[in-house]
Amino acid sequence: MEKKLAVYICTGCGIGDALDIDQLSNLATSDLSVPICRTHANLCSQEGAQLIRDDMANEGVNSLVIAACSPRVMYDVFNFDGVIMERVNLREQVVWCQPPKEEDTQMMAEDYMRMGVTKATKMDLPEPYKPEEELSRDILVVGGGLTGLTASLEAVKAGFSVVLVEKQAELGGFQKKVAKKVTFPYKDIQDNDIDQLIQSVQQNDKIKVYTGAKVEKLVGGPCVFNLTVAQNGSTFEHRIGAVVQAAGWEPYDPAKLDAKLGYGASPNVITNVQFEEMSLAGSITRPSDQQAVKNVAFLQCAGQRDPNYLPYCSATCCFTALKQAIQIKQQNPGSNVFVFFKEMRTPGQGEDFYRKAQEEGVIFVRSQDPEVLVRGSKIEVQAFDELLGDTVLLGDLDLVVLATGMVPRTAFGEDCRAKEKKEGEPEVEVPQDAILASDILNLQYRQGPELPGLQFGFPDSHFICFPYESRRTGIYPAGPVRRPMGVANSIDDATGAVMKAIQCIELTSRGLAVHPRAGDASYPEFFMQRCTQCKRCTEECPFGAINEDEKGNPLPQPTRCRRCGVCMGACPERIISFKNYSVAMIGDTIKSINVPEEYDEKPRILVLACENDAYPALDMVGLRRMTYNAWVRVLPVRCLGSMNLVWVADTLSKGIDGVLLLGCQHGENYQCHFIKGSELANIRLSKVKETLDRLVLESDRVRFETVAITDYDKLPALLDEYAEKLNEIGPNPYKGY
Repeated sequence: MEKKLAVYICTGCGIGDALDIDQLSNLATSDLSVPICRTHANLCSQEGAQLIRDDMANEGVNSLVIAACSPRVMYDVFNFDGVIMERVNLREQVVWCQPPKEEDTQMMAEDYMRMGVTKATKMDLPEPYKPEEELSRDILVVGGGLTGLTASLEAVKAGFSVVLVEKQAELGGFQKKVAKKVTFPYKDIQDNDIDQLIQSVQQNDKIKVYTGAKVEKLVGGPCVFNLTVAQNGSTFEHRIGAVVQAAGWEPYDPAKLDAKLGYGASPNVITNVQFEEMSLAGSITRPSDQQAVKNVAFLQCAGQRDPNYLPYCSATCCFTALKQAIQIKQQNPGSNVFVFFKEMRTPGQGEDFYRKAQEEGVIFVRSQDPEVLVRGSKIEVQAFDELLGDTVLLGDLDLVVLATGMVPRTAFGEDCRAKEKKEGEPEVEVPQDAILASDILNLQYRQGPELPGLQFGFPDSHFICFPYESRRTGIYPAGPVRRPMGVANSIDDATGAVMKAIQCIELTSRGLAVHPRAGDASYPEFFMQRCTQCKRCTEECPFGAINEDEKGNPLPQPTRCRRCGVCMGACPERIISFKNYSVAMIGDTIKSINVPEEYDEKPRILVLACENDAYPALDMVGLRRMTYNAWVRVLPVRCLGSMNLVWVADTLSKGIDGVLLLGCQHGENYQCHFIKGSELANIRLSKVKETLDRLVLESDRVRFETVAITDYDKLPALLDEYAEKLNEIGPNPYKGY
């Protein structure tokens, strides 16, 4: 479209007191040739917003540069449809973090004005992606246990149709094997009502149920998934909008436990799962001879919270042990029931259930390392009682129940790490987030057939920020496949996952990104004529949004895209761009910064700041009225992984003295909203340093730092220290060329 640009400068919040607004306006109209430049004392007021709307209606303005507060605030006020808009942060990152009425403060504001106008000039208005295929609003639920059944019914309540696929011959999952349950309000054991839930699903005409079936393949992306279900030798096709993955869990293999726990040494040493099977069959008896039990010991954390077995807590074992202990007491009030525990975990109202067990006469022994002693038909438990400060020995036990944990179904693929290495074979290193072979979703994705998981195989996307998300857009794990949980949490989790699936369908159907840039109408475009089939975009995309053909050409699937720009940063040929975010656009924005001559002794530092953590942290510095070096010029990027190496070259060739990359923490406890973006930027930076050294440019001019929004108080010292380091190195030798 033909652009008509206008600049609007707010003078409120101290901006007008700290800056020469006339000089800033003259820069826009004279130097930058902007036809309209207006100022207002309170631009975010109803009157200020109306000023902008009037110019759009009367003057034909369709490109806006709003020089006021941070783009992270007042976005509802400055929300104008059908126009290009760039926000210039004069408040938080200029006047609130720099001394007023000083030359350096004015120069900073003017540079940000140049950058904002340049960026707006280079932008095109994003056009929402509209697939040519028919868009589906149906939800696929994989797994017919408690979580899957709940998710199906919740989706129907919201007006959506469901396809439910269960691998077993009947619905119900593990809860079908349970006689009693413990859940809210945690006052007593409750009857299992899974059959009523199954009946509700089977009788609902908006839920298509496949049992004894599997997902043979899932192709496409949100709203354009093509599902193939295999059942009894036949296949069925469905178009799907989003997926709830409720594949459930499996019990940890007790054969792997330490021998001192006694499993396998006596038939009367069983697991909590075997106890449930016994309870469902009828009365609770001694497995060896079917006699009544009078003395029972429960051992908690059997192999759990142990780095050699299951390093995590399975969340439900304490509740399960309490339930099973109460069942024994209710069956035989005269029985002796002991629970050996490391810590008793019954959070919230669950504490009432713990008290219920105490009232029933269950005896609790706190011990970190109990041992089961099996001598013929005799079973004993020896443990150090931390409260008594002495070793206790319980003998003549009829039954010992081991609380083995929950393992997500996604972790039951073929794990290369567990393979025995044969002589002469090379060592195989498998990353922690490797996608193991599995048989749940069978995605036809270049990056693998299943959801990549976090530690221990749970397929979350981001353990801090995005519950229910996976690393595959439109697919939402729920229930124990996402993290260990019991009945109440599984019901809540199913509802939450369905809400995310609905959000995905609604946004995707409008051509908008789902998260974390929710509502973003842009998507990457590929100029394939220059593609060299290097495969970096397909390999580095954290979300599997790009497949490739047999020749290595990228095949983007826009509805999977999360608009991070990692593919753009990865491409050495720079063939990938967004209408409002591209390598050339950011390069031109960098080049618009005014670099004083060497003798002016005013170095310049470009800060490429991740918009998710680093940029908000810099805003926090301003909000706290903390100051930092005036040489800094901040340029927000969608993700540091979108950084193309040409930006560093553009910066240094412009004569700017240093480049500081501020990204999220990466590694085991990563904070990066785009999973690997920060890590990829760091890897690329190592290659930049080698190039700089060869060009006799000091590698210290380019630095990478990780920062969280909570680290804002450390930023002024970091920026000042970096500026001092550049001062020691000396001016950029390309300055003035």
